[in-house]
Amino acid sequence: MTEEIRCIGCGAIIQTEDPDKIGYAPKSSLNNEQVICKRCFRLKHYNEIQDVALTDDDFLRILNQISSKQALIVYVVDIFDFDGSWLPGLPRFAGSNPVLLVGNKEDVLPKSLKRDKLTRWMRTRAKEQGLAATDVVLVSAEKGHGFDTLLEKIEELRNGQDVYVVGCTNVGKSTLINRIIKQASGENNVITTSQFPGTTLDKIEIPLADGNVLVDTPGIINHHQMAHFIDTTTLKAITPKKEVKPAVFQLNEEQTLFLGALARLDYVSGGRKSLVVYVSNNLPIHRTKLEKADALYEKQAGFVLQPPTEEGMKTLPKLVPYTFTVKDKADIVFSGLGWVTIPEGGAKVTAWVPEGVSATIRTSLV
Repeated sequence: MTEEIRCIGCGAIIQTEDPDKIGYAPKSSLNNEQVICKRCFRLKHYNEIQDVALTDDDFLRILNQISSKQALIVYVVDIFDFDGSWLPGLPRFAGSNPVLLVGNKEDVLPKSLKRDKLTRWMRTRAKEQGLAATDVVLVSAEKGHGFDTLLEKIEELRNGQDVYVVGCTNVGKSTLINRIIKQASGENNVITTSQFPGTTLDKIEIPLADGNVLVDTPGIINHHQMAHFIDTTTLKAITPKKEVKPAVFQLNEEQTLFLGALARLDYVSGGRKSLVVYVSNNLPIHRTKLEKADALYEKQAGFVLQPPTEEGMKTLPKLVPYTFTVKDKADIVFSGLGWVTIPEGGAKVTAWVPEGVSATIRTSLV
């Protein structure tokens, strides 16, 4: 029987028969010391993603194996999109294992947001979702912030056992693992990283010094993430690359803010207020009167209101409304886009998002 070879980029079993299936690599590449599949090769060198036929059940099957093991679970979330990157079933997969909750993309959050307040909020939010996190760490996988603390915590909590890294697609999990490997071994870019959802296809085991392993699992697809409803150009525009600069808008009642053509906020009532928008610095915000908002969207989505472009609008689901009564200072959160802070209570707003994406209200973070 021939020994199975796995792709160093995504963990898929290498096959040389079908270019359209997972793990395809040309026969000539099998002689290389490290074999990389065609999909990872295209991703690494040309930043192109190729869709593969892996179902939610495939992902869940891999995660289900974790509950029967004794291990530390490192659970990575995108702090900029906490709810959108939350895995509802995680407490079930964790079993009785300790969970280290890691908030990634710390570098894009405004400096005015106190970090200790944020970790407390994350702990509370996790508890509300049924997960008692053993500890919480903030990092930036992109910039390398917080990694000494992260590695210390992993060593302290794993108790000589394996480490499983889990998270939703698009939270920066593979970048985080590449950073851990680099810090531990000096190796660069061992795992394929990309901005696109669903890069790791099967679990990848990285040996630790004591004979245990660090396991990178595939990103679970959370169908409420904005990333699953938009094209790659739009995804790049809405994903913050550096610290998000708050944009302040003095709004009268019955005014509307459009976030590109991807979402809108109707400020229905509550007197004149300064609303603060926290989204990617590359996402244009457009203000208009509420009475003109429908007509403007109808006519200008994909043109004046971008992203997406006219082409990208063809696949974007229609916007649906969520109405909120604001009783105290609060954030209206647009999953995957950011949030708008309403400075005080006594306001009524309607948030519009593509059907399938969530809009929620929370106590203000900043």
